[in-house]
Amino acid sequence: MPVLVFFIILSFVFYLFYKIKFVRSHRPVEKKWLSAKSSIALGLFVTLFGLNQIYLYQTALTFIIAAVFVIMGCLSIWNGVKAYKFYQPHAIEEAKNLK
Repeated sequence: MPVLVFFIILSFVFYLFYKIKFVRSHRPVEKKWLSAKSSIALGLFVTLFGLNQIYLYQTALTFIIAAVFVIMGCLSIWNGVKAYKFYQPHAIEEAKNLK
């Protein structure tokens, strides 16, 4: 499905974007915040990849492997959102204090 492929590529690009920003950042809390954002993007990539495989191949083995991908991706998204919500106010405060 072309729509899923577009979102798979887009989520991978966001993952790379946040990882590059993570490496270039010097603030410790901002690094954790960016890591949470990249975790969300990677989880979305893995989830969408699993859904795409279910769409492309309709075998029992594919359903099992894709289910693992979807579960792992959703857990990564969930943990990333929790970390993002936790570190966002701290990152804002860190940015204000360094200016």
